[in-house]
Amino acid sequence: MHQGTFFSLAERLMDRLQGAEILFANLNAEDSDFVRLNQNRVRQAGNVHSASLALTLINDSKQVEGSCDLRGDADTDLTLALDLLVRLRERLPHVPVDPYLNFCEQPFESTRVLPAQLTDASDAIDTLSEQADGMDLVGILASGRIADGLASSIGHRCWHQSDSFNLDWSCYLERDKAVKGTYSGFVWEPDQLAARIAAQRVRLDLMNHPQRHLAPGRYRAFLAPAAVQELMDMLAWGGFGLRDHRTRQTPLLALANGQVELHPHLNIREANDRGLTSRFTAEGFSKPERVPLIAGGHFGRCLVDARCAKEYDAEVNASAEYPESVEVDAGDLPADEILDRIGSGIYIGNLWYCNWSDRNACRITGMTRFGTFWVENGMLSAPLAVMRFDDSLYRLLGDRLEGLTQERELLLSASTYGGRSSDSALLPGALVSGINLAL
Repeated sequence: MHQGTFFSLAERLMDRLQGAEILFANLNAEDSDFVRLNQNRVRQAGNVHSASLALTLINDSKQVEGSCDLRGDADTDLTLALDLLVRLRERLPHVPVDPYLNFCEQPFESTRVLPAQLTDASDAIDTLSEQADGMDLVGILASGRIADGLASSIGHRCWHQSDSFNLDWSCYLERDKAVKGTYSGFVWEPDQLAARIAAQRVRLDLMNHPQRHLAPGRYRAFLAPAAVQELMDMLAWGGFGLRDHRTRQTPLLALANGQVELHPHLNIREANDRGLTSRFTAEGFSKPERVPLIAGGHFGRCLVDARCAKEYDAEVNASAEYPESVEVDAGDLPADEILDRIGSGIYIGNLWYCNWSDRNACRITGMTRFGTFWVENGMLSAPLAVMRFDDSLYRLLGDRLEGLTQERELLLSASTYGGRSSDSALLPGALVSGINLAL
């Protein structure tokens, strides 16, 4: 659905409001290509063209919400939307007053269209298949346009549109021996993909070597950006939401209270100016360009959604109380010096099945899996058997953090449940003096 079509539909809905009713209309739309591969062959290909309209009807300090899928025909879509509006109006008298109802009463207009240079899905798959010739590759390509729109009877008119691609795959040697790869962004560059596949070939050949089994203990390690993302996901799990902090349930309580510090060069932020997510919330609030979450190793600001802002008398700065466009500052470690800086230790490509082992101590546990190797004298020497780690993020991102890479990787969410996710992360790799392996 186009911007003008959505705003026209919204205007016709606003004309049907009665009395003091207030209406917020939110659109989530996408036009995406999906291709699934197995054994480096296309197994399923298709296109999804969808648009979902969510309405929030407000009156007398009450609100009700509902949604419907649009068809792409103006008259049909108006009928569907009006039917939804009628049902919401019928429900409204039967719901209680909402003490945390919060919406922006100051209207604004905004239009943001992110530039992109994508290639056809068929050309992308041809390039991938050619580069991965002879490899047992399994993965998925998702590419195309995502759009978010907001219109309200107060006067909001906001539009956010982005085109992107996300290629997520693994190359298998046999059984569980595999190396995982990702390539995502806004500009398709075949040479970038070729370089990633070439690096995978080298590591997949190394998978043929006998596995090395490590005894439990602390080992020097490098965490690739995909592994760092798992750490960021754990921090996002209750780490930055205002409600978690006010109720003292956050795993970062000691950091927020100034009892501990992270590495002084560690800066983490919610970067709304860079990400795929819109700069406005469903309630009509404008989100700031950036929200500092960790600044110089100290806790920065909490993320505050509309309802939490009402409850705790705070300012709205997020759609949800977890990062959607997380960004970590780069460091000074060149990518071509990573193995030399490890010396002897572990190269961790991915972490899996992470969970809290001691939430109050910000301690997590998880598993190494694909693409984890033993490094000996600055060279990859052997694949490692799957190991469980158990360590505190206060240590991994604090006194044991030796450096962050100069290069950062853009990682887009591969989630497609209910539609393509717009979550993203821009992350460096991290060199740590030690990570505790439990078994």
